[in-house]
Amino acid sequence: MASQVKQVVMRPLDVVILLKKLTRAGAAMNGKQLAESLAISPAEVSVALERNRIAGLVDEEKARVNVMALKDFLVYGIRYSFPVQPAGLVRGMPTASSAGPINQIISSNGEKYVWPDSKGTERGQAIVPLYGNATIAIKEDADLYALLAIVDSLRIGKARERAAAIEELDKYITQYAKLKQQ
Repeated sequence: MASQVKQVVMRPLDVVILLKKLTRAGAAMNGKQLAESLAISPAEVSVALERNRIAGLVDEEKARVNVMALKDFLVYGIRYSFPVQPAGLVRGMPTASSAGPINQIISSNGEKYVWPDSKGTERGQAIVPLYGNATIAIKEDADLYALLAIVDSLRIGKARERAAAIEELDKYITQYAKLKQQ
């Protein structure tokens, strides 16, 4: 009888944890600090980092992000792994090409995307964020907000928005590499 082998399946939170680690604040955070900053349990961080290790998105010690593998996954796989379907108009927090830094590069044709949030600043088409507590986690981390908006541009954007998102993602990857060399 063959032994049971379990398939590892990535979850959206796994990506969010890696994005947090790409920020200035998150580059040096341990698991407990990551958990606090994202309003999740340390156990969730631990399990997510293990999935990321198996996928080759972090090193064996789960400390350094494999930025080239992460970039490949975000550019080529995120829209297929975690697709998004815009819904009706709601109040919320701007994302994708409606938020910085993408909205500073490309003007949208009146089309706005938001994460539903009753305390949001804009009205737009609702899209489900990668992470349910995104609107909480971004309040104290502008870099994480920008990265989540960049990823949403990769998930929902057309060619122009995706190209701008890749350029902006490269800036964060370069910044992270410099922080980890220090």
